[in-house]
Amino acid sequence: MLLAFSVAPSGQPASAPAGEPSADASVHDAVAAAVKIVRESGLPNHTDSMFTTIEGEWDEVFDVVKRATEAVGRFGSRVSLVIKADIRPGYEGELTGKVERLEQAISNAE
Repeated sequence: MLLAFSVAPSGQPASAPAGEPSADASVHDAVAAAVKIVRESGLPNHTDSMFTTIEGEWDEVFDVVKRATEAVGRFGSRVSLVIKADIRPGYEGELTGKVERLEQAISNAE
């Protein structure tokens, strides 16, 4: 399966002192915590400006998403999680394979 997800905190962490800026101002530290978990998972992955995509079996992919979401949760009082999945049993290497086929189709169309 390929799974693209985006996770971000909102609100102030419960542990933040009153009057401190909200976690909404910048989420790069929270996103970095999530992406670190993805990269350390050993699963094939790609991060762009909007989503991180990971490839693997159902249980291993969702385990990584859960741990990344929990890491982001430390940066706010709530978490927004967006998921899109391509579930195609028996296929591997699709993280790059789909893009390679697209590029080939573009070349053939010229």
